Amino acid sequence: MWHQQTLTLSAKARGFHLITDEIVGQLNVLDRLRVGQLHLLLQHTSASLTLNENCDPTVRSDMEHHFLRHVPEDAPYQHDYEGADDMPAHIKSSLLGVSLLIPVSRGSLMLGTWQGIWLGEHRIHGGERRIVATLQGE
Repeated sequence: MWHQQTLTLSAKARGFHLITDEIVGQLNVLDRLRVGQLHLLLQHTSASLTLNENCDPTVRSDMEHHFLRHVPEDAPYQHDYEGADDMPAHIKSSLLGVSLLIPVSRGSLMLGTWQGIWLGEHRIHGGERRIVATLQGE
């Protein structure tokens, strides 16, 4: 079976957001897969996807503070057409990436006990985000 759909995530504040339930909730055919994989592609250059801690929200806060220190908005970037947060957002997106490949078994994502899907929103006002989800399996 192959299935592809575009998921829409609501606008979120800058920072890291646990979106596992938002993703799974929109994949109404996930329960049809006995074995397979889910590929997620975030269609944006100023946000990112990553797998990380799904329980303690301070991890997401610490991650945001790390990136604010190490990819500052006040550096002398040439690309600043869309504001001071734009070029740092592109850098963060490239560092973390915009796609994930997750195994599926018996209709469930095979994430580790403490793993969840994170959206890294790197713009102050990023708006809605789109993810192309492709399921493959049987």
